[in-house]
Amino acid sequence: MSRTVVLWSLFALQAICCAYFLMDIIFDLFLPDTYNSLAESDAIEALVTIALFVGLAFTGSELRKLLRRQTHLDDQIRVASGAFADVLEARFTHWSLTAAEREVAVLAIKGFSIAEIADLRETKLGTIKAQCAAVYRKAGVAGRVQLLSIFLDDLLADDLVQGAARQ
Repeated sequence: MSRTVVLWSLFALQAICCAYFLMDIIFDLFLPDTYNSLAESDAIEALVTIALFVGLAFTGSELRKLLRRQTHLDDQIRVASGAFADVLEARFTHWSLTAAEREVAVLAIKGFSIAEIADLRETKLGTIKAQCAAVYRKAGVAGRVQLLSIFLDDLLADDLVQGAARQ
């Protein structure tokens, strides 16, 4: 059974308890029992009902926050686990990189040196250096580390880092 189902089940149980106690108070006030003179239990039931309503409101609020956070984290995990190529493609399109510049950028992000990229692409070092420079210029960064940090920023949102720091 998922955590969400358990939380919503507990929330529903609290709501049922609140409804029961509320109906009991209403019946006690408007349809007094001949055997019940103004029982102290009515005051206790009223306090319990108020406490349940407060708990119900708090639980609902926390449940909404938890589910929003879970959805946000699921989105980040999806980006990190499978959509990185989509993130790369969107950035490359935004920067108007050529096909060759895209290949060089991917290899640079993977950590290959300029010499290794030249060997893999069967191109001269000068060509790879020029293509790297074009990628960095179009991306508005000074080098490979800053280029990589753009994509890491997409994967590690500030609110996730701040949330981890708070915990």
